[in-house]
Amino acid sequence: MNPVAPAGPVKDFLSILDLQTDGVTRLLNQAARLKAERHLANDAPTANALRGAHVGMLFEKPSLRTRSTFEIAVRELGGYPLDLPAQYADGSREPLEDVARNLERWITAVVVRTYAHDKLAKFASAASTLHVINALSDQEHPCQALADMLTVREYWGSCNGRTLAYVGDGNNVAASLAHAAPQLGISVHVATPAGYQLPGRVIDDAMRGATGGAKVRAFTDPRAAVTGVDAVYTDVWTSMGKEIEAAKRRRLFRPYQVNSSLMAAAAPGALFMHCLPAHRGEEVSAEVFESPASVVFDQAENRLHTHKALLLMLLA
Repeated sequence: MNPVAPAGPVKDFLSILDLQTDGVTRLLNQAARLKAERHLANDAPTANALRGAHVGMLFEKPSLRTRSTFEIAVRELGGYPLDLPAQYADGSREPLEDVARNLERWITAVVVRTYAHDKLAKFASAASTLHVINALSDQEHPCQALADMLTVREYWGSCNGRTLAYVGDGNNVAASLAHAAPQLGISVHVATPAGYQLPGRVIDDAMRGATGGAKVRAFTDPRAAVTGVDAVYTDVWTSMGKEIEAAKRRRLFRPYQVNSSLMAAAAPGALFMHCLPAHRGEEVSAEVFESPASVVFDQAENRLHTHKALLLMLLA
């Protein structure tokens, strides 16, 4: 990961940290315009922005929201999504570097959803012209964080001085939230059991891009983390690839369930957020998930608009 935002245009988007200074804000501004113009369909100003461009979809992990919204985004920008078999992401049939060097002769970009972040790095370094987009890895989920930031900005207007609490596993979603939110002036409280916290380097990198006095703080007590915050975010306790730990995690994380009692500690009108899919009765109660505070489907919708903005930033 890059500890400091690059000064010039970027070829790849593997991390929120890859964006230029003010990149998150500029991308969200573009996404908001794209969302407002979507009803124009083929008459939208960007309807042919990617005309002639082919964008590969290489998904080693299952996906509903990310894959659907990326494919729709490419089509609505006038490009052509290409379905690539998942087997080409494991590196067993041929080296990943060779896959990347083949693809760059035919397509403009590849959207990769994979188990190992280093696979993304291999793709990006092997192909000098192929744009590589991280659609989720074991370390980061930057595309999700962009949709999350668009969502909170829609509800709050100015984000400066707000606080968001993430409760649960210090996973890829938590890492990208920590990278993105402080750039908008949003402080982040991350509450996890001991041994499941965010790596220190993630917090250090997040603080380098913070504005408006935003901080990233680690907690083990979920109620302390949630007290007075403007949004409460959670994710599944057992991410893909960790299924063998599911029973252990359910025991450890039970005190971290986001339920009505925990939400009551947050500020009045606090949002509930989740990247989906959700396991009602585990990381979140059904009551909270279905409550008026829940903005989870706004987050899912905003994947489309931020993906379109990202594609335009990288390719157009």
